[in-house]
Amino acid sequence: MKKILIVNCIAFLILSCGSSTQKKTNTQLAKESIIDPTLFAETITSDELKTMLYKYASDEFEGRNTGEKGQKMAVEYLKEKYQSMAISSPLGEDDYYQEVPLEKQKVADAQLNVNGKKFENFKQFIVMSVTKNENITLDDIIYVGYGIDDENYSDYKNIDVKGKFVLAKTGEPKDLEGNFITSGTTEETIWSSGYKSLSNKIEAAKENGAKGLLYMDNDLFTKYAPFYKRQLESNVSKQLIIKSKDTKLITLLINKELAQTIHNSISEDTISKKIKSTINLEIENRSESINSENVLAYIKGSEKPDEVIVISAHLDHEGIKDGKIYNGADDDGSGTVAILEIAQAFKEAKKAGYGPKRTILFLHVTGEEKGLLGSKYYADYNPIFPLENTVANLNIDMIGRTDPKRTIGTRNYIYLIGSDKLSTELHNISEEANLKYTQMELDYKFNDDNDPNRFYYRSDHYNFAKNNIPVIFYFNGTHDDYHQPSDTPDKIEYDLLETRSRLVFYTAWELANRENRIMVDKTQ
Repeated sequence: MKKILIVNCIAFLILSCGSSTQKKTNTQLAKESIIDPTLFAETITSDELKTMLYKYASDEFEGRNTGEKGQKMAVEYLKEKYQSMAISSPLGEDDYYQEVPLEKQKVADAQLNVNGKKFENFKQFIVMSVTKNENITLDDIIYVGYGIDDENYSDYKNIDVKGKFVLAKTGEPKDLEGNFITSGTTEETIWSSGYKSLSNKIEAAKENGAKGLLYMDNDLFTKYAPFYKRQLESNVSKQLIIKSKDTKLITLLINKELAQTIHNSISEDTISKKIKSTINLEIENRSESINSENVLAYIKGSEKPDEVIVISAHLDHEGIKDGKIYNGADDDGSGTVAILEIAQAFKEAKKAGYGPKRTILFLHVTGEEKGLLGSKYYADYNPIFPLENTVANLNIDMIGRTDPKRTIGTRNYIYLIGSDKLSTELHNISEEANLKYTQMELDYKFNDDNDPNRFYYRSDHYNFAKNNIPVIFYFNGTHDDYHQPSDTPDKIEYDLLETRSRLVFYTAWELANRENRIMVDKTQ
């Protein structure tokens, strides 16, 4: 990127202030001089944004699909840009990548025999979760009734299931008046039925040390069996998830026929006990490990280096589908190149002797399109800077276009989401920065708690907000090219991209250089 030399301008400002106050020290003069951040914001230009975006959202990057070749090219591009600006990484040396371990989940294939009788995958059972290939022979299992472990009722009381397979069934017990024992009411609980009940019973089995769970629920089995079978036959993944270091509980969803073969009185019996059954189980785990990366660069704060402002955008997009490249120029190439220009502006300020008082982290996250995975990994698994020291997150996701459905108001606008959810001060600082420097129309249409689009929960800022960190999500709204191969750099409105990027810079400047850290004075 083009570097604009502004040191002389700053020096001139300071000397001008000093000419009438010759007896003051240089330190006093520097503190008293008013630094105009527009000198640095002017390094953010539509020409540089355009040049970078035509590269970043080109066919060469193959749509930047998470874990694939194009995404690897994207992270290398970002690393090279930061190195060219002499902006270092908080990870040290030349390491700009935070490794994000992912797993492409696929349906497992399996064979099962009980007491010499063969059962078929998808006809009587489904493997819901497994960590690796398994070849297991069991002479007994532990029947745990409903599989509940609650304060008011537990099927695990006085029975040891550590290292064992357990058998449980759907539902939960009621008292003589028809109330659920766990709650004392007739309202269904987390244990009653459906997938939520299964999830809680899996967790209960795991917490009690079980190795595996056979869970009888005919309704869930009937619902999921055709879907899982199609997934296996088409060899597609269920989803991409963050790979856990923990061993998963081997979980099979089974129908009533199989359950009664293991324990013929399962429907009536509620007493936990050891069951004698010979079970042979072979599982082929077909899930794949995927490596992806977040890219991190930072400028260390000069006075309050432990307090951190995070500016984020996602680096990934949809990749190639049916032979068509999804370039993702607006989503989120626009946010990606905006951060690079904002980083340049802060770097120029530092070179002039006016680096931010607080640390600025430039965070490019992976896997947003797959479920906010990169930001979730940073916030929930491995925050490089402690979350309690993170002052705010300014998240940029699609700021290069205009919303065709927005028929009232100026073209010079931006949607802001979340600015007032946790911190009144953040909202006010954002408003004041805009009024003072950019005079855009700040549209809060999608900030409504009842917004049916639920955009507040759909981009990377949410993984910070849920951890009680104030956020602003900058967004231009959707358009006909959203998640289409037609989202190309020629359709970006670069003058708007420039102004919006400058607004983020000015807001970050105020957050980084104000005397006091903004207060969290609201709860979600």
